[in-house]
Amino acid sequence: MSKLKLDIDLLNEDFFEETRLLGITAPLKNFQFCWQLNNLIGFDFRLNSENEIHLKKKDRSYYFNIYQSQEPNSFLIHYLYHNQCDGEYLLPEFKHMDFLWLMKGDIVDDEKCIWIKNAIKSINGVQLVAELTNEQIKTKGNMVF
Repeated sequence: MSKLKLDIDLLNEDFFEETRLLGITAPLKNFQFCWQLNNLIGFDFRLNSENEIHLKKKDRSYYFNIYQSQEPNSFLIHYLYHNQCDGEYLLPEFKHMDFLWLMKGDIVDDEKCIWIKNAIKSINGVQLVAELTNEQIKTKGNMVF
């Protein structure tokens, strides 16, 4: 009997195909940041407990919240990950980023991405917004749900 092996690299590559990812430094609580995104910019971020990321490190469990906002009349979904939980990081290579914003499900052109970055920068408390490339992310498997 032959064994089947899951190709994690292929799974990660497929998950991140045609996505855009922003790193955000904003020392705000999750709910405060989402409230501002929803009320000042017009998104509809809501906590999605079904997509919560569970990581186990050093015999401890860590749970990373994911909020999502579906664009009307589009396949595009925005996912907002909180990058920190009890001193551990979802993406340890980006410890200075408080939030990770993943755009997935439809193509996001440069113009729209720039608009989103500028809109986020206009929120009180946001210190940095930067686009992250797949090549920069060493632990991208941590974001797959």
